[in-house]
Amino acid sequence: MLIPILTMSIMGLLFGLGLAYASKIFKVDIDPKIDRILHALPGANCGACGMAGCANLAEAIVTGKAEITSCAPGGQDVYNRIAEILGVEVKLKKKKIARIRCNGGKRSADQYEYNGLRTCAGVNLLGGGNKSCRFGCMGFGDCVSSCPFDAIHLDNNNIPVVNRAKCTACGKCIEACPKKIIILENNDNKIYVKCLSQDKITVVKSICPVGCIGCKICEKLSGWAFIVENNLSKVDYSKVKSDTPWQAVIDKCPVKCIVEDN
Repeated sequence: MLIPILTMSIMGLLFGLGLAYASKIFKVDIDPKIDRILHALPGANCGACGMAGCANLAEAIVTGKAEITSCAPGGQDVYNRIAEILGVEVKLKKKKIARIRCNGGKRSADQYEYNGLRTCAGVNLLGGGNKSCRFGCMGFGDCVSSCPFDAIHLDNNNIPVVNRAKCTACGKCIEACPKKIIILENNDNKIYVKCLSQDKITVVKSICPVGCIGCKICEKLSGWAFIVENNLSKVDYSKVKSDTPWQAVIDKCPVKCIVEDN
């Protein structure tokens, strides 16, 4: 009885010594900055940076394989903390926000009745979606389910609405949208056209009451801060002036597709 006990004890001791020796021989020194940066990151592990998670991003930043500003959800506060850890300077990065460039939803005509999988990706496989507007939102909320920050919900017209306070511009909603109606834009640019249709006026008016008809009223009123190309109006922010009459442009738009993001 004593011999087996002694044998097992000696073997355990030898194995322990072997593991301790191996841990020193094969020890990998980890830069302490990686751990500090990891704790500075928000910890969402959303993958918006292109990495598998925050730990991978922290290592990539320290090794110079990723920019300090790679974490969109972190924002400027996180960038500043990382810069302080690394002992470098970081430029002020303008905040971006996801914007929905469609306002049709239930108001836009359907081209067929869909009874399949209730996802935008699913309905998009059938002739490009159930909406008559080939550019418009299909309203099944793939963007909502893809957002890791609960920053998007559908309104009564099945159009996504972005919560400005929660949006981190991570881009997950953009990846999820098969119609690509969601765009990241500078948060400071408040006025935009909530439509992406490039159809002619006769087509737009027959399928969507709130689609851009390319009438060019906005061009003249804004002093050419708006420009109409391919039957679609858009803001040329390089031509925006302090006295640009935004409210007049919004009020005079006949289909009310020019909006102010508050």
